[in-house]
Amino acid sequence: MTTGELAVPARPTNRFRTALIVAAFVAFTVATCIPAIGGIDLDVGAIVRNWRNGAGKMLQLLQPNFAFLPRTWAPMLETLQMALVGAVASAIVSVPITLWAASPTNPNSWTRITVRTLVNIVRSVPDLVFATVLVAMVGVGALPGVLTLFLFNIGIVVKLVSEAIDSSDHGYMEAGHAAGGTQLQINRVTALPQTWPLFANQWLYTLELNVRISAILGIVGAGGIGRILDERRAFYAYGDVSVIILEILVVVILIEIMSNLLRKRLV
Repeated sequence: MTTGELAVPARPTNRFRTALIVAAFVAFTVATCIPAIGGIDLDVGAIVRNWRNGAGKMLQLLQPNFAFLPRTWAPMLETLQMALVGAVASAIVSVPITLWAASPTNPNSWTRITVRTLVNIVRSVPDLVFATVLVAMVGVGALPGVLTLFLFNIGIVVKLVSEAIDSSDHGYMEAGHAAGGTQLQINRVTALPQTWPLFANQWLYTLELNVRISAILGIVGAGGIGRILDERRAFYAYGDVSVIILEILVVVILIEIMSNLLRKRLV
């Protein structure tokens, strides 16, 4: 070490404390699996005893029936339409709701708390519950699926973007207030241009999620590829199920590639 250089002291470590924390975490995890003290009944032995059943099903899934593929095109197109409509509708509605939910863009605490409470209620309800209720209300088909995706997307976009607005620097908004601008003018001229990339990222993300979720919603009658997936599963046609799963995988990957290309242009 040359003259004038300062040696950086080694970072102190406490291995005993680290080991104690790890041991406590492992012990707590094990305790949650003991039914006698209120834990979950995790029957590992059942997995060992019945592994042949799972192996047989996996073997059937590894033999996709590509002859069934043409019958899946129309339901997959319906799934893509549901995903797109739900994403676009939520994108339009999410902008004002997000601005109402963020404190820098909505100083009124009463309206802000009300909007956040409603959004949290929407987020707390599982999408399958929404789909089941909407199917009972409006009937079987794509409409309950679109409405479910719309509510699901609103919860995600408003939650994530409003929190990003809350945690970012707002010097430009303070300058707008100092210049005498109203909150609406400040939001339109300063806040929105700064948050468009955030909105775009979340809108593209929800579009990717919608394709996956649509496959599940169809199980309860909300249309799309999930309906035919549940139908073939009920008939134990695992070769057809395998083809549907592969098709969903390919579509999701293609949408993710296109989303990444759009993100590079938008951000």
